[in-house]
Amino acid sequence: MEPKASAMKPADDGRLARLIHTTRWAAMATVDESDPYVSWVAYAPEEDFSCFYLHLSRLAKHTRNLLDNGKISLAISEPDSGEGDPQQLARLILQGHIEVVADGSDGYDAAKMHYLKRFPDAAMLFDFADFSLFRFVVETGRYVEGFASSHKVSPARLQRVSSLA
Repeated sequence: MEPKASAMKPADDGRLARLIHTTRWAAMATVDESDPYVSWVAYAPEEDFSCFYLHLSRLAKHTRNLLDNGKISLAISEPDSGEGDPQQLARLILQGHIEVVADGSDGYDAAKMHYLKRFPDAAMLFDFADFSLFRFVVETGRYVEGFASSHKVSPARLQRVSSLA
């Protein structure tokens, strides 16, 4: 008897890279004491996908959760056109931790300019005292392209595919 071939489809790394580059809005999960809390955030990936920048208000519940417990998960999905099976949409779930990028710290100006390149209309928010810049560092993830196509994503893989978009 021959071994059964894997039914898993290979990942389309170009599609993964385009998903990260072209999508700007993600669902973000944080932990409130012991309960999950989900909200929506804009994100700016570093060019090599080594991290993702978020600019968040400390008045928001999700930011307070991040400051109390740095665990974070982002979910990014292709847009749903309203046609076909939405379970076939490519989507990426990333898990990791958050770091504050303090104003005046090494790398702050570069991170701010990187964020504003993607979101120029957010410039005025950098003048608000309650907003802070954060760096989301990915530890692991899962990329799903539809049925029979689910793949583990490591930080090294993200960096490898970053040039394919």
